[in-house]
Amino acid sequence: MIIVLLQRVAVQRVFAMLMLCCGAPAAVANCVELSGDARQGGLLWGQVAPTALVTVDETSILVMPSGAFVLGLGRDAPKEQALSIIYAGDRCTQTVAVAQRQYNIQRVEGVPQKTVTPPDDVLERIARERALVRKAKAQRIERPELLEAVQAGLSWPATGRISGVYGSQRFYNGTPGSPHYGVDVAVPTGHPVVAPGPGVITLAELDLFYSGGTIILDHGYGLSSSFLHLSKLHVEVGQEVQRGDLIGEVGATGRATGPHLDWRMSWLNQRVDPQLLVPAMPLPD
Repeated sequence: MIIVLLQRVAVQRVFAMLMLCCGAPAAVANCVELSGDARQGGLLWGQVAPTALVTVDETSILVMPSGAFVLGLGRDAPKEQALSIIYAGDRCTQTVAVAQRQYNIQRVEGVPQKTVTPPDDVLERIARERALVRKAKAQRIERPELLEAVQAGLSWPATGRISGVYGSQRFYNGTPGSPHYGVDVAVPTGHPVVAPGPGVITLAELDLFYSGGTIILDHGYGLSSSFLHLSKLHVEVGQEVQRGDLIGEVGATGRATGPHLDWRMSWLNQRVDPQLLVPAMPLPD
């Protein structure tokens, strides 16, 4: 009798773990089924019980009331990441396999040397502006409908020739810089920039040292878009926008050698690839 009871308890615990995803059985090897793009720069989507605690490599992930969550994979995400789910006192851990990518090397000449190696008198300004950006991205707007719109699909904020891609390593005037975390669209100054999806404006600055005119659009639950080098801003902090709304105009402000839009996306402290979330760039008319 004792053996039978122990067997029943064991079966119940296993069944509870299999019910983490939408109340439906999942593969025994996984805690939850993930969909999306499992490569560096991609986003993965999962579904758990709404009260489950989800972490990836010890980083906590916000779960929507529906139980849905998003996981961002950074440019240099390792081949494997540990996803952990705690529900009803049970912990389940699975390994997330991440496909590795090869990145381009780009050399950009003609950039003002003071922006490559900033003089001492602007270091305080740079530190202050970085703090502004960090504060904007640190907000956690829990609006499920905003993140659900991202999962349904984003649109290009500007259309034109793609002149720079995510992950590429740039050398400015021969000096290695940080990897490029966005996608560049080369269009003339004044070209409209529209919201690729709904969200709330958390930063609107016209003259940052590196990025010039800059807007940050929060899509909720730690996911945000940044738009750099703008010549004009048409939004302000706290404003809510919908997909297709005008938010700014393309420029060549900050560290830029010509007019273009630099569109970036972040999930928590990871930079993800916007180009993986939109259809192919439309061909010119």
